[in-house]
Amino acid sequence: MTHGSLPGGVASPDLTRIEAWDYSLPEELIARYPAERRDESRLLVAPKGAESGFRHLSFRDLSQLTTPGDLLVVNESRVLPLRLLGRKPTGAPAEVLLLRPLTDDWVRWEALVRPGSKLKPGRSVEVVPGEMEVDIEESLPHGSRVVALRSPLPPRSALERYGKLPLPPYLGREEEEMDRERYQTVYARDPGSAAAPTAGLHFTTDLLDELQRGGVGVAPVTLHVGPGTFRPVEVEEVSRHQMHSEWWSIPEATAAAINQTRRKGGRIWAVGTTVVRTLESAALQVDGGGALVLMAGSGETRLFIQPGFQFQVVDALVTNFHLPRSTLLMLVAAFAGYPTLMAGYDEAVRMAYRFYSYGDAMVIPPTPFNNPVE
Repeated sequence: MTHGSLPGGVASPDLTRIEAWDYSLPEELIARYPAERRDESRLLVAPKGAESGFRHLSFRDLSQLTTPGDLLVVNESRVLPLRLLGRKPTGAPAEVLLLRPLTDDWVRWEALVRPGSKLKPGRSVEVVPGEMEVDIEESLPHGSRVVALRSPLPPRSALERYGKLPLPPYLGREEEEMDRERYQTVYARDPGSAAAPTAGLHFTTDLLDELQRGGVGVAPVTLHVGPGTFRPVEVEEVSRHQMHSEWWSIPEATAAAINQTRRKGGRIWAVGTTVVRTLESAALQVDGGGALVLMAGSGETRLFIQPGFQFQVVDALVTNFHLPRSTLLMLVAAFAGYPTLMAGYDEAVRMAYRFYSYGDAMVIPPTPFNNPVE
């Protein structure tokens, strides 16, 4: 599987063009199953500005990089089994991928349907005869639909019983029993995501306990991940890409912990790009009167972070390895620097790291950072 070439040797690639965001990846480096133990995955340490001398750790060694007084911010959104497989009245197979609820009772949803040309408003998909049906009610811009769930069970119960996890297509397989546990973080609490916030999949409760015993705080936010986050950018001029809207929430206690950490000189560690987008979306809406004060709250974000973005809250980033031409890749480049990102990916390929949702991890630690070459 190849996605073009690493732009090695290119002094100043045009980051506004999609070609700058290609890289080559051998197909065997795509992780189709998780590591046997979550924190056994590998961790590439890539300080900002570095293009060589990266450190190679195990994820369980993350505490070597943190300092007492730091704060780890995690996304506690929980993945729902939002993929519904069924049949049209003709008997032909059909698929509905629920994106986000449109009503508080979870009956009406925005969804993607397949085959889109056949599933027009007024038609339906039978998921389980007599137990669950999806009615197509309305067509929306960009190809999505408004659908309604019909079942004797409450919608949440019907989804848990009859739905499937929307695993990424590059896994090349259907859901297996272990995915119900391993495609969730150990701290997942708030149901609503169509895809896992994958940087958090590496944490175990033991590792979180160890970090907290070492003086590192842990605070939750929520961003319900939509599938649009992981889709490749399909326009030649990157700035023309339209982000899908995603819902976020920052509790009062988390906002207070972030503000206190910053006042005391601690560093804010974002676990995943979803946490970065949550915190930086909130930061854009505050009036701190000089010093930044993060406010609790919730809202919808379409924030597209790419090189040139000025980060206001996040000091360090834990992340997975992302697909070429993705907005996630661009976000990491904005934080680490494009040369660091591409050199890090080159190193990860050379060292046979495992890529994507079930793969290994990368960390961009706070600066200044002592990074001895081992």
